[in-house]
Formats: sequence, C-alpha cells, structure tokens
Amino acid sequence: MIREFNAKDALADILSNVGVDPSMMERIEITGTDPILPSKFLIGTAGAGVIGATGLAASELWRLRTGRIQDVSIDVRAAAIGMRADTYLRKADNSARDKATPFGGFYKGKDGRWILLHCNFPHHAAGILKVLGCAGERAAVAEAISTWNIPELEATCTEAGLVVAMVRSNEEWAKHPQSLAVDALPLIEIERIGDSPPEPFMEGERPLSGIRALDLTRVIAGPMCGRTLAEHGADVMRVVGPHLPFVDSLVIDTGNGKLSTHIDLRNETGRETLRGLASDTDIFCQGYRPGGLGSYGFSPEEVAKIRPGVVYVSLCAYGRAGPWSGKRGFDTLVQCCTGLVNEQTGDEEIPRHVPAQLLDYITGYLAAFGGMTALARRAEHGGSYLVRVSLCQTAHWVKRLGRLSQDIGHVSVPSLEDVSDLMTVS
Repeated sequence: MIREFNAKDALADILSNVGVDPSMMERIEITGTDPILPSKFLIGTAGAGVIGATGLAASELWRLRTGRIQDVSIDVRAAAIGMRADTYLRKADNSARDKATPFGGFYKGKDGRWILLHCNFPHHAAGILKVLGCAGERAAVAEAISTWNIPELEATCTEAGLVVAMVRSNEEWAKHPQSLAVDALPLIEIERIGDSPPEPFMEGERPLSGIRALDLTRVIAGPMCGRTLAEHGADVMRVVGPHLPFVDSLVIDTGNGKLSTHIDLRNETGRETLRGLASDTDIFCQGYRPGGLGSYGFSPEEVAKIRPGVVYVSLCAYGRAGPWSGKRGFDTLVQCCTGLVNEQTGDEEIPRHVPAQLLDYITGYLAAFGGMTALARRAEHGGSYLVRVSLCQTAHWVKRLGRLSQDIGHVSVPSLEDVSDLMTVS
C-alpha cells in the first residue's frame, strides 16, 4: 500500500532533501486537503508543500536580513489552482492562452501504443511533419502515425531533436534506464562549486531586496522560478534570444515583476553583454539542456568565475544523468514517459494528462526554493552554488507522495468563476 502524504509531510521531505533545519516547520500553517482537482495524485498537497518551502526560504532570508521571523501560511486549494494557473489566464480581450498547432496531441500507432506530439513551437511542428512526410492536418498526421510502431517513431523523432513522448505505464517506466538514473538523484541538488567571501544581507524592505537575478528560461518551469524571486523582492531580468519562439500568454503569466531584454548568444557582442550582466548578478537561472549554455561560455563553473558568489540555478526536462539527459522535453511529455498519464487515464481509451501542469509549476518553485536556500548559505558561509532540478525528478517525487485513498468521482475541474477569489488583475 502506497502511503498518502499530507502537505506538511511533503514540505518536510523537501526541506530534508537539502538539509534545511526541520525546526523551520514551526513557522508554517497549512490548511485544507486534497482532492481539489479530479486526480488521485496529490496535486494540492504537492503544491502546498513546495510553495510553503519557498515561503519558509524567504522568511529565513528575512531573518538573516533583520533578525525577525515571519510566519508562513498556505492553503491547499489555492496551491492546487496555482498548479494550473496558465489555464485561467485571460487577456484584456478575454481570450485565453495562445492556440497550439492544430495537429498537436495524442495519436495511436499500428501497434496500439499512444504517442504525444508537442508542436507548440513552429520548428518542432515542421520537424514532425518532415519525419511523417504528411500535411499539417490532424487527419493526415493520424493516418501517417497509424503506419508506425510507436517506440520506433519516438526514437526517430528524438534522434531528430523533436519533442514527442510515448505513453508508458509506471511499470514500464521503472525499468527504463532513464528512470533508474533519475531514481539515483535527489529531488533537488544544491552544490557548492566555488569559494568567495560571505555576502550578508543589507537593509531592505523585502526578503530579496537588492538581489539581482537573470532569467534565461522559457515556457513555465524556469520562468516560475524568476517570478517567485520577483514576488519576494528580487530585481529579475528575463533574457531571451530574439530568434527564439515563445507562447505569449505564458510570458504574461510568468512575467510579473520582471524586466525583459533580448540577447543573441550566437554572436560575440551578445555573449559579451551577458557576461557584463552576469558579473553583477546574484542568481543566474537557465532552463536549457545540460551543457547547452556551456557551449557559449556560460557553464556553472564559467559563470562562477565571472561572478564569484553566484547562485547558478539549472532546470532541465529529464535530469542531469542517464541516456536521456540531453533529451528535449516539456511537462506534458514527461507526464507521458513517467506513467502519470497512463495512471490518470485509467480505463479510458484516449490518454489524459493530470489536470494541471504540476511538473512545471512544482519544478519552478523548487528552483526558487533552491536559489533562496543557496543565498542563505552564501550569506553565512560564502561560496558559489549550483542548484539542479528537473521535471523528471519532480515526477518521481509526486508519485512517491502517494495517491488519494478516497473516491474522487464528485470532483470536477474548477471553472474560471469557481476560482474568481484567487484571481488578480494586472
């Protein structure tokens, strides 16, 4: 029988992962319980745990800055809704998030297996159509995929640098070499990678006042790290290449409190500009595959030389170890690979995702928590730090939290009206 964690259990597990003093738990109050969303997975529990962790990390920075302790409170319902915040965003014209490519989604192969195509970015969509050799219409794509065995199609697309995922069961994933590699990793890693003098916090109105952060991430997970830092008072600058695509509504959702700039790292002028910004930053957050920024001169070790005392936060899809460490991925794809989709689907035929982008949001909050925890260590002991998290490590953690034992037949996805009390206008 799988143990069913509560939110404080989840929080305690996060803190113990990085050796944070468990007495900090005395500062937090968590109210409410799952189920909030129609899933056996403990979405609100996990969300409350990780948001609570960021709150405690901010309160610790406030203590180091002022000598005063702040209490933290979090509601499980609010946390669960926060795990699907992107679905509730509305623009001024009342439109929702941008429409994805019409042929993205689940398809069945000739072997009866299912695959998810992620086609939100134009170059990914074009690459998949090239592999399939068909028109960009759902019927044509379905017909083309019906001639493939899905494991072969997944391998072919992965080799081409595309983003697809076969739906696997928990049992099938547990035997996969990447799953075994991720099992050997903790939920979050904080490693000292260089020496530098302690940097105590000066006077300021917020826990992160005076802290500068560079946010070289896109989509949800990485940008949520930067947004969380900004919410606690950091000066955060979003840095993105002018040639890279983005989803407009997600930039709105995760961009609160940030500055923004375009820097093209493909030329020396751009790299020199980023080196200048990095030399005056406290947190350098990047969401590219392991080694991706290293080719431009911005590996953790290189940034620590540019700015001794930096906290380098690194997010990726499948983790830093294993045969898939360099594989491209997003929340929806990692849910497919790791068994979450298969379990959420149950006896239904067409696969269904968990009703939240929980891997993205949890990983983003974990990155912010790790960054703030490293800042506290820098303040007291000095040093440069590397924080590592991944969507896949988060997926394994979510499964370890257990499942709801009660019936969820009465639970439905809350509408926009249902969560109006949690909405903000900006």
